[in-house]
Amino acid sequence: MTKRIFRSICLVAIAVFLASVALFLCVLYDYFGNVQQNQLRTQTDLAAQGVQSMGAQYFEGLFPKGYRISWISADGEVLFDSQADSSEMENHLAREEIMEALSSGYGESARYSNTLMERTLYSAKRLSDGTVIRLSVAQSTLLTLLLGMTSPILIIIVMAVGISFWLAHRLSQHITAPLNRLNLDDPLNNEGYDELSPLLRRIDAQQRQIRQQEKALRQKQEEFEAVTENMAEGILLLNTKGVILGINRSAANLFGTSRSCIGKHILSVNRTIELSELLAGMESGVRTEKVIDWNGGRYQLALNPVRESGTITGAVLLMLDVTEKEQAEQMRREFTANVSHELKTPLHTISGCAELLENGMVRPEDQARFYAQIRSEAGRMIALVEDIIRLSHLDEGAEDLQWEQVDLYDLAAETVGSLSPAAESAGVSVSVTGESAIVYGVPQLLASIVYNLTDNAIKYNRPGGTAAVSVREATGGVQLSVSDTGIGIPPEHQERIFERFYRVDKSRSKELGGTGLGLSIVKHAARLHNATIELQSVEGEGTTITVLFPAAKA
Repeated sequence: MTKRIFRSICLVAIAVFLASVALFLCVLYDYFGNVQQNQLRTQTDLAAQGVQSMGAQYFEGLFPKGYRISWISADGEVLFDSQADSSEMENHLAREEIMEALSSGYGESARYSNTLMERTLYSAKRLSDGTVIRLSVAQSTLLTLLLGMTSPILIIIVMAVGISFWLAHRLSQHITAPLNRLNLDDPLNNEGYDELSPLLRRIDAQQRQIRQQEKALRQKQEEFEAVTENMAEGILLLNTKGVILGINRSAANLFGTSRSCIGKHILSVNRTIELSELLAGMESGVRTEKVIDWNGGRYQLALNPVRESGTITGAVLLMLDVTEKEQAEQMRREFTANVSHELKTPLHTISGCAELLENGMVRPEDQARFYAQIRSEAGRMIALVEDIIRLSHLDEGAEDLQWEQVDLYDLAAETVGSLSPAAESAGVSVSVTGESAIVYGVPQLLASIVYNLTDNAIKYNRPGGTAAVSVREATGGVQLSVSDTGIGIPPEHQERIFERFYRVDKSRSKELGGTGLGLSIVKHAARLHNATIELQSVEGEGTTITVLFPAAKA
């Protein structure tokens, strides 16, 4: 804007200057023309007086510089001319100034010569004898005058242009200074031109509207980030070219990147075939899903195209961790298969024994043994069903159970006491040591933990072996430890013994009447109490399982 004002002022100043010079030259030319005409009239009067008093002798040796003197008779014949031979000159009776002088006594005229590019002024006066004295002088044209004054005019033009540029610069700076000082953050608090008031008021209204929109957008963005940042699922926002527009913390962790990846193409962050296929689905406008193995887990990737007015403007990539879901599904299938298998064997036994008894194919002295077999298998089925119900109850959270403060030492002593007949039958010595320790939990579940651990320590022991139950205060909580001198657990099985229906020695477990769910119940009950389990076992020497419960709540 400053340059435009500067150019405008310069052009106006130069135009005014040139117009002034032209007008000045015209006025000056006209003024000097009048002065020259008056001087010519005076010289004509002087020459007329000289001729009037001296006659033709006045012209002897008269060759004035700058003037031309002619003496013309009353009939127009040239009697004398200072610049030409009078005898060869034409008759001047028809000349304007001669005719006017003969009629009125004095005449003037001016004629322009295209050949000489000059103007000639004439002044004529009639004498008393009827003759006419005429003087003429050459007057330069306006163009000649202009050419003659070229040097001073150029100097003046240069000075005028320089002054114009300086004034234009100062004036443009002065005009734009209030505009440059405008505070657009507070448009109404400005001292400037009144003509800018409507514009400033409109800017202020637009700024208020923009601030309101920014506030609303910021609030929506904060709400969106608050939701997405705390989601376990990964979310990415992509444009139509696959460039990342937004990413939450879960997705960044999954990709092993940070928010600095915003603005980059997704394939530059993670170049996998699955992602390329998902992007191809976005281009076709179809929702695409894939389940892939990633970072040691299973993830479901879903790409949803975003449409606006029927045009695809981007896509949302949702990443779900389905590792636990698939593991749970696999465990459910395995559990169903294991339960079916575990129930199938005793049912076949019961069915076979019942069929033999029904058909009278068992001798009377053997019938008691068959009845005992049926009762034993039915007991196994009842124990298995009870353990399954207990596990299902624990999987659901056991919210109907009553929580209270329990002395784990007293509970362990009571539970171990109920296993004393089984220990005596197996030839295993069981002991309870420790001190009173309060645990906040469900008494039934705590008893099941002690019961299953002690029962296993008895069952998988040797005749003459020992099983020791210890309860004591430990750093951060209460420690329950069950040790035995039994067969131990091979290292390759130690990580899986807490799985449902997992047995190290299946034949011996079934022989001892185990359901394969005891340690799984221990694991779920401990998890419900936020307790941790540690296993130490040496094959052939024995096993120690330690459960650390958190400190009791006040």
